[in-house]
Amino acid sequence: MKLLWILCFAATLYAEPKYTNALINDDSPYLQQHAHNPVNWYPWGKEAFDKAKREKKLIFLSIGYSTCHWCHVMEEESFVNEEVAKLLNRDYVSIKVDREAYPQIDKKYQQLFMSVYGKRGGWPLTVFMSPEAEAFHLETYIPVEEAYGLDGMLKMLPAYAKLYREEPKKFEALVSEHRHLMEKGKQKQQLKTKQTPGMIEKFVEAVSKEFDPLNGGFAKKPKFPEASKLALLLDIYKLTGNQHALDMAEQTLHTMAQRGIYDQIGGGFFRYTTDETWQMPHFEKMLYTNAEMIPVYVTLYRLTGKPLYKRVVTETIAQMEKHFVQDGVYLSASDADSEGEEGGYFIFNYEEVKESLMKQGMNVVDVEEALAYLGIEEDGNIDGELSLPHITSAKVPKQLKEVKTYLRSIMDKRTFPFVDKKINTAWNAMMIKALFSASVIDRKYSDLGQKRLSSLLNMMIKEGELYHQSILGKEPKQKALLEDHAFLMDALIEGYLKTYEKSYLKEAEKLAKESREKFYKKGTWYLSNDDICAVADFDDRYYTAALSMLLEDFVRLASLSEDLDLNEIVKKTLNEKGAVLETAPQSASKLLHVFLRLHKGDVIIKSDLALLLKSREEIEKMRYPFVLTKEEEEKLYLACRVNSCFAYDKNITALIIKIEKAVK
Repeated sequence: MKLLWILCFAATLYAEPKYTNALINDDSPYLQQHAHNPVNWYPWGKEAFDKAKREKKLIFLSIGYSTCHWCHVMEEESFVNEEVAKLLNRDYVSIKVDREAYPQIDKKYQQLFMSVYGKRGGWPLTVFMSPEAEAFHLETYIPVEEAYGLDGMLKMLPAYAKLYREEPKKFEALVSEHRHLMEKGKQKQQLKTKQTPGMIEKFVEAVSKEFDPLNGGFAKKPKFPEASKLALLLDIYKLTGNQHALDMAEQTLHTMAQRGIYDQIGGGFFRYTTDETWQMPHFEKMLYTNAEMIPVYVTLYRLTGKPLYKRVVTETIAQMEKHFVQDGVYLSASDADSEGEEGGYFIFNYEEVKESLMKQGMNVVDVEEALAYLGIEEDGNIDGELSLPHITSAKVPKQLKEVKTYLRSIMDKRTFPFVDKKINTAWNAMMIKALFSASVIDRKYSDLGQKRLSSLLNMMIKEGELYHQSILGKEPKQKALLEDHAFLMDALIEGYLKTYEKSYLKEAEKLAKESREKFYKKGTWYLSNDDICAVADFDDRYYTAALSMLLEDFVRLASLSEDLDLNEIVKKTLNEKGAVLETAPQSASKLLHVFLRLHKGDVIIKSDLALLLKSREEIEKMRYPFVLTKEEEEKLYLACRVNSCFAYDKNITALIIKIEKAVK
């Protein structure tokens, strides 16, 4: 009987799937997850759009990514549901998009969602479109049955199909309304504005209104780290001495480092929390989240000297190296679920942990003290009797190290959540930049940054062409986007400033030239060089806006290469697209950072390699945030602006005093 059960179980494992659709031939892990749905999915492309026109069918577009929890929920509820699939296959051409593979497609429809609802969307993003691919309705997650104020898939799908077939005038009015909203959104981005130095005060005032004085952060819930905003607040403090800017940034970063959004045992940040207190995370770990948080904590550590912030940097890098590195490059994300349980890898049972530690010889007082400090509670704090560690006290228990080592050993025996094996150029570049930034704490990170940068360039540049992403073991197919150029340039410039490897600067200059040729058309920046025509914006909430990053790259490259044309492009873009700095500066932190950099001006310290290396620590400690260094054949130190030098000295300390007077 037992043998028969085993044979039956084995047969189910190797049985042919009941359904297979066109996604089976796509490399994307997200699309592969849907390749055996009963829905007749197509990848984004000509075949799907031609079919919709030819058969006069509506288009159902679903955008998500492989480690997205609610994407999984919608699949389990709707896309494996044969009744839903029947409606989709009858009346729609269904298209799946991996937003990590095609961020320009996602951005286009997220911008439309914002125009329609006046708020951000999210994932999954669901777009209903006409056969001509014009949107007429947008939602995020949609339940199967009516719930959460939504009609549900079973009601919504046939209703729109009926409207299209039987009431063409009403349907066209709906399409026309969304077409108008999309055009209105584009025009809003193109409003001209006059930037003034008072924008610092305007930014701090706007951020103060959003700030949570109890928990830090800039929203009620959900709460995202918003690295660009935090980095700008720290630089505003450096520039102006604005204590409130520092206090808002430090309270947020300190609270995050002690609450559930940070993996207290393994290290690294989860993507966001669903509550106001940073305690209840959505358990995905994104490469970009962690990569962007590292330089912010480096800056805060350099300002305050507090060990907590250094620990966050070293632990986060260690976590990325342990779980996200393969073949010398970084993988893109890990899932929220482990063995079918959300967050299961990261949570603990109080009684089991306590009993095991006491069996190892620890006394009950030390165990209880350490578990209380880590917030591992008898009644649990997240799921029944299970607890997610967080720091509850300023007093560190004497056995903490041993307890954390034991908890790590428990985690190592568990199955780590699914890791998406996409190699994303932009996100890898963010992490490489983070390594170079962290080298001011430990020089070993500079060597690691060079190693990871070499692997990335070897993998993603083919015959002189940069590519957006690849799957491990496969050749890259999709050519680079604006974000890949922007973040790779940023990493190369940071790498040059830490190593003075001249090839990094040359590669950055090459990418700057390509960026202008591919993505800057008739005074408008686009996210990709294709027919999607997604206009680049400045929204920094999830991660730094690619265009803002590119503009800062141009300013820094102008200073290092003396190519003043780059600054002119930045000024022109700010003049044409800078309305957001007047209307909502808090949503475009990096753009304001670019404006401040342009307005205040870079200071470039030039000298020969030996002198630059000798004075590296003194230069790194400078308060002024816009300091660059450049290797030149000089036997003294020069302090320069982008087109002229204003001071020199044989002594670096004396030169720094002159610089500080000049930048006041």
